[in-house]
Amino acid sequence: MFRLSIFPAAALASVLALAACSPAFNWREVRPEGTRLSLLLPCKPDKAQKVVPLGGRPATLAMLGCDAGGATFAVAVADVGDAAKAASVLALWQALTLANMKAAPGSGQPLALRIPGAPPGMPASRVQAQGQRADGTAVSGQAAYFAQGSQVFQVVMYAPQIAPEVAETFFSSLKLE
Repeated sequence: MFRLSIFPAAALASVLALAACSPAFNWREVRPEGTRLSLLLPCKPDKAQKVVPLGGRPATLAMLGCDAGGATFAVAVADVGDAAKAASVLALWQALTLANMKAAPGSGQPLALRIPGAPPGMPASRVQAQGQRADGTAVSGQAAYFAQGSQVFQVVMYAPQIAPEVAETFFSSLKLE
């Protein structure tokens, strides 16, 4: 009797693990240049840079991103020049992201975020929200925001519907070394 009750749970765990490792997702470790961050992306990332206003001054935003399994995965990093500005820049970045995806005000649901290697008191948050893409189609988003010194990070995933096991693989891979 005991073995029968364990089997469905084990089978479910196996199915979830296989979904996260499906052929659509070819997970690989990436390290954004000039940072201590490592994370997994499910596809070979493209790279881009642009200058944006952050913390009251222009900053170079470096991005890595790719599309896999119907979802977009990206990491962006910028140096705001002053660690004291990091928390306020991250809060503004989060608000702008939610506004850009047309999420209802106050709809960003907080999620747990644990980053191995992060110092105590490091500004960090993770949210999920429902919104719309520029073309009006529905989109789900999850994003993590954190800082390491004067570097600020956004790690984001967008999809029509986010599979929990894929989001868990993505966000639990974040490490500061």
